Amino acid sequence: MKLFVNLFCTDIAAQLAFYQALLGLPEDSHSRSPIYRAVETEHFQFGFHAPPAYGVLQLADRQPADPASAPVTAYATFMLDNPAEVNAAADRTAALGGRIVKGPYATYYGQWQAVLADPEGHVFRVSTGTLPAGVEAPALTLPATAS
Repeated sequence: MKLFVNLFCTDIAAQLAFYQALLGLPEDSHSRSPIYRAVETEHFQFGFHAPPAYGVLQLADRQPADPASAPVTAYATFMLDNPAEVNAAADRTAALGGRIVKGPYATYYGQWQAVLADPEGHVFRVSTGTLPAGVEAPALTLPATAS
């Protein structure tokens, strides 16, 4: 099995370039079309649909008026090899037109990760299964909820 995840984007060429530069992922040139670009590894394909794909997929009624303010309902996590790669990806994000939502940090489940947004505002994470030397996983703290 291979997982394919696709984002609806305004500028599919720019999105492709961002993820290629940030993560060093190759383009899947076989799936390239006027309304689709993708990066691919042996384990997954991460693709970018242009706005006309809403209609092709019978989702025109779901197309947001302002994609930049669409709610975050899902996000990708790219598992990297070590904490230094997470730090480097976070460091490159702004220079490539994205933004850091939450800088590299230790999770309560023992991963080192950063929460980022691409140039069109899609949220994603870069993470690794180990913590930097000397860093311990914090206790889980949940935000207070209104009753």
